[in-house]
Amino acid sequence: MSNHDENINWYVVNTYAGQENRVKDNLEKRIKTMGLEDSLFDIVVAEETETEYKNGKEIKKTHNLFSGYILVRMRMTDEAWYIVRNTPGVTGFIGSSGKGAKPFPVAQEEVDAVLKRLNLGVETVNVDVVPGDFAEVIGGALQGTIVKVISVDTENRTIKASFQMMGKDSIIDLPFAEIQKREPASEQ
Repeated sequence: MSNHDENINWYVVNTYAGQENRVKDNLEKRIKTMGLEDSLFDIVVAEETETEYKNGKEIKKTHNLFSGYILVRMRMTDEAWYIVRNTPGVTGFIGSSGKGAKPFPVAQEEVDAVLKRLNLGVETVNVDVVPGDFAEVIGGALQGTIVKVISVDTENRTIKASFQMMGKDSIIDLPFAEIQKREPASEQ
């Protein structure tokens, strides 16, 4: 059998929002128990990881790019279609008019774009400081020093900041994990 089978395509399966991973697990179990290894191949929940830095702590959050949807690569047989449709948490297929009509597959280019985004591990990074904010250094040689944020570099996870040292303005790059947002001291 050739690597590209005309009858094997990607489909978008509609699930209850928040149930995507449970549906994926249920489908994977059903593939094994019902011997569908030749009909159902890949099940993808399109999730991205977002990293936030708050008070010097790294917080990773996962969020779904397409809430309520999963991608399934399958051979659209009557049996496979029936089993996917009747998996707990599945509400149907996108591209099916109902009335027993099988759904249309998703264009491979669209799936490739989603898979590429997931495989590249595109990660959003946020930090709780912006230029002009004050921060306290909570790690490294300058621990305890108050700095003023000049710029934020999410790609390298650093800030450029200015601070006073021996009466002179100095500039330093600091990792997100070594800073904590600080309210400016009130002038007396």
